[in-house]
Amino acid sequence: MRILWAKANKILPAHSGGDIRSFNLLRQLAASEEVTFFSYYDGPVDREYEKELEKCLPGSVCVCTRKQSSKLARGVDYLLRFHDEAPYAVSRFTSASVRQRLDECLRQNAPDVVVCDFLDAAINFPEQATIPSVLFQHNVESEIWRRHAETATSPGKKQIYKREFVKMLRYERAMVQKFDRVIAVSEHDRGLMSAWVHPSRIDVVPTGVDLGQFQADENSQLVEHLVMFVGAMDWEPNVDAVTHFCAAVWPSIAAKVPDARFRIVGRNPNRRVKDLANASVEVTGSVSSVVEHLKQAAVVVVPLRISGGTRLKIYEAMAAGKAVVSTTIGAEGLDLHHRKDIWLADDDDALADAVVSLLLDQDLRRGLERAAAAQAAKFDWPAVAGKFREALENATRTRGGKQNAELAAVGSVSGHVT
Repeated sequence: MRILWAKANKILPAHSGGDIRSFNLLRQLAASEEVTFFSYYDGPVDREYEKELEKCLPGSVCVCTRKQSSKLARGVDYLLRFHDEAPYAVSRFTSASVRQRLDECLRQNAPDVVVCDFLDAAINFPEQATIPSVLFQHNVESEIWRRHAETATSPGKKQIYKREFVKMLRYERAMVQKFDRVIAVSEHDRGLMSAWVHPSRIDVVPTGVDLGQFQADENSQLVEHLVMFVGAMDWEPNVDAVTHFCAAVWPSIAAKVPDARFRIVGRNPNRRVKDLANASVEVTGSVSSVVEHLKQAAVVVVPLRISGGTRLKIYEAMAAGKAVVSTTIGAEGLDLHHRKDIWLADDDDALADAVVSLLLDQDLRRGLERAAAAQAAKFDWPAVAGKFREALENATRTRGGKQNAELAAVGSVSGHVT
């Protein structure tokens, strides 16, 4: 199968959940299929990135848009696009050069199927695709913006989020309907998008985990009573999660377990996150190895209040044999079971009680750790990539079925006229 896979933004280094998921799927598929990865990015030409990408995914096509990506440039661009119909999270990726090069690749490579990775890449896809097309939905983006609007405390931000949510809902619905098939990462997301298209057009491919990298280690240097959060700290749902946790949940935990420590592990922490650091809260910033930090954790928390994201952090922590406490939103869509392989808690007191129970009851914690590792082991990347391949094959059959039906309809009309 010849696959053309298009994605906005650099995929390397694969730090964010979406990049990790896409990169692992691409590498698995490239081992058995003919994959061309189409990558486009802002800023100056990055020869090192393009060279590394060619090593990992030979035959990749790179397009540098040369757009400025500073905060000031982004702010000006937002104002210029304020009245665009598409939400800014999508419209900012509009590029005539990308559209032209993507059209060329579609004509020259003659792929069997083309994958639009994330909704933001759809803005540069042809209006009418001539080959089977798949939209890979890592999130239901409109849900993220809806919850941003609900949780924002600043009146100005709340209005912006509301405006972008309305735009995103309209645009996302149109794109889900436009592509031949959609790949969702959970049954929950599939259910949400089924309001826009028939569920038979949506395949579910779960999140995967690198079991070679993340595995339980009985000899790890566990730090007793260390609570940990892992995630990119330049992503607003994560920032909201840790700031609320420190303000509303952590004081209760610290009062009951005085020597407890909370460590926030993730790149690019903004000022709000850095200001959380104190005698019992540590903010690491970027780290060389998330695995080494996970080995030290007694409990991993995922106190998300805003939906979205890959939730890779949960399967990675579980595969590493860690007890995880999460909100229902944080674990939304994952094949997990409350109090068996994960502990779910949604209000502040329940979150605090769950963490304290696991910190103080070693037998309870170890039982949850064993079950967590066993459940995560079902989602190794080769198995997940196999499901993704099946979804792409479904797309080729869907388009073939459409074309056959259209030809039959034309033949029927022609015969009637004759």
